[in-house]
Amino acid sequence: MKLFEKRIGLLIDLFYCLVFTPLILFLGQTYYWVSYCPEFAYLLVAWLYVSFFIIRCCNIPKLFVGKRYVIIAIILSAFIIGSYLLTLYHLPEVTFNASSLTALYDRIQESNRSHIVWLMCSLSIGYALSMSFIQELYHQLILKKEFEYQKNNAELAVYKAQINPHFLFNTLNSIYSLIIGTSEKAENAFIKFIDIVKYTYTSVDRETVSIREEITYIDNYIELQSLRLNSHTKVDWKYEIDNEEARIPPMIMLTFLENVFKYGISSKKDCRIDISLTLLNGVLEFKTKNRIMKSADALRRDAPVGIENCRARLNCLFHDRYSLDVSEDSGFFTVNLKIQLS
Repeated sequence: MKLFEKRIGLLIDLFYCLVFTPLILFLGQTYYWVSYCPEFAYLLVAWLYVSFFIIRCCNIPKLFVGKRYVIIAIILSAFIIGSYLLTLYHLPEVTFNASSLTALYDRIQESNRSHIVWLMCSLSIGYALSMSFIQELYHQLILKKEFEYQKNNAELAVYKAQINPHFLFNTLNSIYSLIIGTSEKAENAFIKFIDIVKYTYTSVDRETVSIREEITYIDNYIELQSLRLNSHTKVDWKYEIDNEEARIPPMIMLTFLENVFKYGISSKKDCRIDISLTLLNGVLEFKTKNRIMKSADALRRDAPVGIENCRARLNCLFHDRYSLDVSEDSGFFTVNLKIQLS
């Protein structure tokens, strides 16, 4: 799909270079300037191509969506000024026997040149802007389709794996009634397990959940995982948020949590797991760091699959508003996820 998108952009650029610009140059009778004043003709052609590709590279639609109006105004102002300077280019004078005819011809020539230059530059910039907006619209439609595809795949995976929810919850409640009073630790663990299962089943149909709900889910997940750890493994989990109702996709960090407890714990060697989450001024940052304690080869083989699936989901949801850095260095595996929430 990305290759097809790049080909569309290439076709737009080739059409401009090989068809659109030669056409407006021909209709503007630029061939007259080539023989009469070639320096001006070449400067005009160069300006048309430069202005087109600069606008294409600046991605005005993206700046517009990001409300970066000042940058847009500066770019467009620069092209207006550049086009205006072209109209001031001094062409060679043509003299007639009568000085009045010479002055009249010069005025007509300057007026005609100004109109043609403004028309050509306007058409060129208009084509660049319109094609950029059309391409960005197409890109957004592709992202939406990809997001729906990923969402449907996630739902299908859950539906394939799940037991009838009513049967599952009724069974869990029955088991819970048998546990009550036998052990406070077992009772608390079972309550957290029920909460995790409920969250998994109820969040699959929701596009977003509050950060508060996600943190509760992470809390329960870490506490349940910690039940099977001994004194050799220390888990440092901390979070700081300034808006409990901020909305995020559910279980977006689950893959990284699973990898931490799958490859970063040991029953024989001292090790430490660091997990942190911050949400400040609309920027969500989630970090994990752990020493690779189990099968580094399996980590390099299996973990990238889940991480790339997660990256594909992030790209559909946030496109260029996120960064995901995953690294392995000196036996430590580190994940740093940063999202600019809308």
